[in-house]
Amino acid sequence: MKARPAFLLISTVLIVAVAAIGFWHPRIWWSMVLFGPLILLGYKDILQKKQAIKRNFPVIGHGRFMLEKIRPEIMQYFVETDTAGRPFNRILRSMVYQRAKKVTDTTPFGTQLDVYQSGYEWMDHSMYAHKIDHSGPHPRVLVGGPDCKKPYSASIMNASAMSYGSLSRNAVMAINKGAKMDNFAQNTGEGGLSQYHLKYGGDIIWQIGTGYFGARNKDGTFSETEYAKRATIENVKMIELKISQGAKPGHGGILPAAKNTPEIAEIRGVEPYTEVQSPPAHTAFSNPTELLQLIKKMRDLSGGKPVGFKICIGRESEFIEICKAMVTTGIKPDFITIDGGEGGTGAAPVEFSNYIGRPLRDGLSFAYNALVGYDLKKDIKLIGSGKIVNGFHIARTLALGADMCNSARAMMLAVGCIQALQCNNNTCPVGVATQDETLMKGLDVESKSKRIANFHHATLNSFVELIGALGISSPSEITRAHINRRISINNVKRYDELYPYVRRGAYLEKDPVAVSYTINA
Repeated sequence: MKARPAFLLISTVLIVAVAAIGFWHPRIWWSMVLFGPLILLGYKDILQKKQAIKRNFPVIGHGRFMLEKIRPEIMQYFVETDTAGRPFNRILRSMVYQRAKKVTDTTPFGTQLDVYQSGYEWMDHSMYAHKIDHSGPHPRVLVGGPDCKKPYSASIMNASAMSYGSLSRNAVMAINKGAKMDNFAQNTGEGGLSQYHLKYGGDIIWQIGTGYFGARNKDGTFSETEYAKRATIENVKMIELKISQGAKPGHGGILPAAKNTPEIAEIRGVEPYTEVQSPPAHTAFSNPTELLQLIKKMRDLSGGKPVGFKICIGRESEFIEICKAMVTTGIKPDFITIDGGEGGTGAAPVEFSNYIGRPLRDGLSFAYNALVGYDLKKDIKLIGSGKIVNGFHIARTLALGADMCNSARAMMLAVGCIQALQCNNNTCPVGVATQDETLMKGLDVESKSKRIANFHHATLNSFVELIGALGISSPSEITRAHINRRISINNVKRYDELYPYVRRGAYLEKDPVAVSYTINA
């Protein structure tokens, strides 16, 4: 039995028992001195809407918040003793919670990182830093190439792909409402465009994967008719064809029959209670030219909205072939999302998660150089995703060549995730990554949507302040030369040394594949 129903049952039985026995033995009423406050506290926990862990686990949920109050001392201990990178993750998690709750995110006693440890990174500030006025809008990026009739003005940071099914409907709605409140976009993930993505009117990036959910025929192939029905919905601002994701590139998936409820089936366009497979590769194209023709078709059927593809870089030669096909056919995507191998998911084979897929910095710098080398970048926006949480991560990603970023992990934390690591078991205690109705009810859409908006707004404020500290006026002015990385105790390199630039149009003169191109060439 779940904690909340169990508490309601036990407290009701206890009250009835004390009332009945107290008629004959008045002294039994003294037991309520002990149990009464706990019962009242439990009902208060259930009725409040700000903290899902208390709502789902009345009374006992307070244990977590008691530990949270001494978090600074605990974190300081780990910073001093843990050299495996884990304290940095704890600091980031704490930062997201603080920004989402709209409380101070400053820290005492300076940096909590070892600045002389290999891998430490920083930016070169200017003595002529700019004063930042936060009253104006945050910087945005216009997505749409020459063939796009309905370009979209996008936020610098948006919610990355997370499907309904992997997330609860309450989490999906909270993110969507938060996106509406602070004017950014929510990526649907490949699980289909649901009514929960559309309920609050937030901007949507509709992702379509190898299963073509919401845009498929009965045999699992791509359906132009079904696609057009959803691609023309007003809230859908961009469409993303997912070739691969960083967490498990080259790996398909199976939706078990038991989880394929009538609601899920309707959203995905499949038969309920049947096993549904997402193959590891697409069936709608088999070469770069066919991929670009599909993108053109999708753009036309959407009425001219921006269409692009998402990829985790694998074989360099295959991405180069796509670039060559763009030059040959003249067909270009409006954007390309580069997903890093460090990206997360609710469930992936360990080998795929740890050993398949190029990390974001390597993949993004390569993709940017390839597009510049073929003189294609001017018409294509690049989106970077993979453990992007704070303003520095955004600046670093833009320095490597991205125009904007997507964030999933931070959005999950902002909506209430406590990293219980139960995503693949349907037992998420705070109702974020579960379809359990009892647990899902603990996540209040109204309060969590405000936290999503708070986090997004505060993080972009931080990013803009970093831009001002560099002495530049626009995100487009960030370069690889602004970022430094410690290689060893006495060796520091700038990003433009680690990831050298390629001259515009250089690959039109010399084939990079023929000279065994690598990102450091």
